[in-house]
Amino acid sequence: MSEPFIITSVREMKERAAAARAEGATISFVPTMGFLHEGHASLMREGRRRGDLLVLSIFVNPTQFGVGEDFESYPRDLGRDRRIARDCGVDIIFAPPAREMYPAGFQTWVNVETVSLPLCGASRPGHFRGVTTVVAKLFNIVKPSFAFFGEKDYQQLTVIRRMVADLNMEVEIVGMPTVREPDGLAMSSRNSYLSSAERQSALCLSRALYSASTLYRSGVVSVAALREEVLGILEREPDARVDYVEFRDGESLEEREVADDHTLLAVAVRIGTTRLIDNVIVGRGITWKEKC
Repeated sequence: MSEPFIITSVREMKERAAAARAEGATISFVPTMGFLHEGHASLMREGRRRGDLLVLSIFVNPTQFGVGEDFESYPRDLGRDRRIARDCGVDIIFAPPAREMYPAGFQTWVNVETVSLPLCGASRPGHFRGVTTVVAKLFNIVKPSFAFFGEKDYQQLTVIRRMVADLNMEVEIVGMPTVREPDGLAMSSRNSYLSSAERQSALCLSRALYSASTLYRSGVVSVAALREEVLGILEREPDARVDYVEFRDGESLEEREVADDHTLLAVAVRIGTTRLIDNVIVGRGITWKEKC
């Protein structure tokens, strides 16, 4: 595999993308904040399969972090990321500095309203405004035919799909399944914050999702009963502080009182100082290596 070419300039990235499209190339795009893991790699491999030119962005977006959140401490390792990107067949890494994405005088925002309000939108005010703004900018710069996002950030995927539909953007959004560690923990760059003891405590998230989806598939459709099952598992973990346990429609994110195959169960839990999220569509259930 050849080394990916690194671009830091918006102008140069736009020129490269325009030249590729003029030659008839299909552009696949994977937007990330870096510190890549196997979940990101699954997106890149699918992007490689679908596109002629594979572009990966690495940009820790300051506008999606709130006051007191982990923008400064968010893990960064461009050298490591470049090696992973190379192994996945990435052609270009777009890694702009913040001043390229938000130059002096910047004052325009993209705000997707209803689906951005619950769940992490309620817990992290302004977060999704930052996400949709930077993703819209990245789409305008890279001009991809396909863009790849993980279902682990299910609300983010839903919000971006809504933005693309509402604004008639010419990009197909491809959602990819959550990738888990062999013991069930959903892969996340923030897992690096966890101590070994906290890492074990964090397994309560996947255990709770597994138990609730199994209970649903045994015939229990009452959201109250399913929530009680989830909370029972999470609250037995001394290091866990529950942010939310929500049952929502898998497309509209509207609240559900009775679950069906398309109901999303989403949880957010703090383990020590680290906030982790996970989810499952209860009709699908979840599995991982040690459960197989």
